Amino acid sequence: MKKVSAYETAQGSCRRLGVFMEGDALNFAVDCRGYEEVTLILYKKGKDEILAQIPLPREGSLGSIRAVRVKGIKPGQIEYNYRMGGKVVTDPYATRVTGRETFGERPEKEDEHRVRSAFVALDYDWEGDKCPEIPFEDGILYSLHVRGFTMQGGGRTRHKGTFAGLKDKADYLTELGVNQILLMPAYEFDEIMPVEESMQKYASQEEPVRLNYWGYVAGNYFAPKAGYSAFADPTVEFKDMVKAFHARGIEVLMEFFFPVGTSPRLVINCLVYWMSEYHIDGFHLLGDGFVSNAAARDPAFSKSKLLSNYFPTEEIYGKHALPVRKCLGEYNDGFLIDARKLLKGDADQLQSFVWRMRRNPAGCAVINYITHHDGFTLADLVSYDERHNEENGERGYDGNPDNYSWNCGCEGPSRKKKIQELRLRQMRNAFAMVLLSAGTPMLLGGDEFGNSQSGNNNPYCLDSPVSWVDWSGLRRNNNLHDFVQKLTAFRRKHKILHQPEELKNMDYLSCGYPDISYHGNRAWYGAFENGNRQIGIMYCGQYAGEEDFLYAAYNLHWDSQTFALPNLPEGMSWYKGVDTETEEVWLEGEPPAEVERTFTVPGRTIVVLIGRK
Repeated sequence: MKKVSAYETAQGSCRRLGVFMEGDALNFAVDCRGYEEVTLILYKKGKDEILAQIPLPREGSLGSIRAVRVKGIKPGQIEYNYRMGGKVVTDPYATRVTGRETFGERPEKEDEHRVRSAFVALDYDWEGDKCPEIPFEDGILYSLHVRGFTMQGGGRTRHKGTFAGLKDKADYLTELGVNQILLMPAYEFDEIMPVEESMQKYASQEEPVRLNYWGYVAGNYFAPKAGYSAFADPTVEFKDMVKAFHARGIEVLMEFFFPVGTSPRLVINCLVYWMSEYHIDGFHLLGDGFVSNAAARDPAFSKSKLLSNYFPTEEIYGKHALPVRKCLGEYNDGFLIDARKLLKGDADQLQSFVWRMRRNPAGCAVINYITHHDGFTLADLVSYDERHNEENGERGYDGNPDNYSWNCGCEGPSRKKKIQELRLRQMRNAFAMVLLSAGTPMLLGGDEFGNSQSGNNNPYCLDSPVSWVDWSGLRRNNNLHDFVQKLTAFRRKHKILHQPEELKNMDYLSCGYPDISYHGNRAWYGAFENGNRQIGIMYCGQYAGEEDFLYAAYNLHWDSQTFALPNLPEGMSWYKGVDTETEEVWLEGEPPAEVERTFTVPGRTIVVLIGRK
């Protein structure tokens, strides 16, 4: 070994990127592609002092990977960076990053050594924690932004905008009935973004830089975001959060954005690290579709969940082959578009809608949502025809102009009681569409109590009350929250609504009824004509090992419509289950529906009847 300052160095191993112990030394390995000279910089932990600068030797390199072994240091005593091409950079494989502990803080002066690579404490006690391993069909997913979900967190949230604050919401989410949460980017990324040159003339002189609040950018993928931590060590705080959710039977999934060209090796290593080190249950992969497909083929993820825009399952598993267990989930706006169009009353939508409601492919799960972070909240979907993104500083031109929304007769807030009531009913209709669908339903955090972004459908750059969930809505719209809570329980109670396989519209049990059937003003005849906006869907519970029938009458027409009911087996009658007009969901002691062969459903209303003895 050579002596550099107080440390002995030797040629390192290039087999594994990042930093790891090898014998009595630390091995530093990094991709030096495009750089001739690369130097390892060692700092005293938490101090300005540079302890050593160690050149990485070309000898023993593997492709563009270089490595050096350093003896005489311990991970808990140092921080480190690399100098490449004259610029100080963090390690892409750093498991912790320091220097960005306060979200959105702009440094008073530039310091290339401020942000540093650091290490994870190795002695965390998981106390027997296990991943819940919830099948896709039994999942109810809930999407949220760690900071935005808890910045206005209400009484139970002590540490706002942090992993600890989110942990404080675990009981709330359990009571709501969700069993999976999906975190928008919570890995370390630089939220300070310069104004693009093309936008300089629109930017305020007092605001030379803007924030990337959402975080869909490249970053230090192996490190939890320090700016989302209430305490000194974000790695411990993140683990505490995961452990708390797992203790309540809730899975934790994370979103990662990998730009085109990201190394598949880095992606796989990153995801495996989060699974092993943080007990993460799954991932939503955005950006380069190639890396999603590469991960889908890796056996390490056969018991976790991978979500992406699309998976070519025949390429992944082979033609006519199926996985032993579904681990892939298709996450795109297909359900959102078709459900929104019917919700607002567009014509010629029934065929697409009933297909979306039933769709549940054998090789890949489907995530069904009507809102997510990239667009209107549910309250805004029924309150605005147009986006209102002026606060983003791009003259309102950013964000998707095609929202398939309807403001119910008034743009923005309204004091008219009829408009307020119609909006709430439309929100209940939307929740019913999502939670009665065959795929995995996903809710957007705050929708259950009418959270609004004032018509902004793209607050990616706003760290403000616009993008923060307003928990005062829980008091104002408590009835809506209770409706959603009961509807999640209704879904769980009726297994026929969430089967592992797609319903076939066939009587393959020879019980006299198909598993799913469609009805209009005549029983057994679904009327899918262009002008119709109503359809009855009946489910036979025998195909899920139950006796009950369900009949969901969707009337998204503005006028009342008549629905015909099939005859039930002898001894059975129809009872009330769900009514979006009256806000009621019955989980037990259902009152008789008092219907004959037909019944009438008011305009823009969804009614679910239960057929039982």
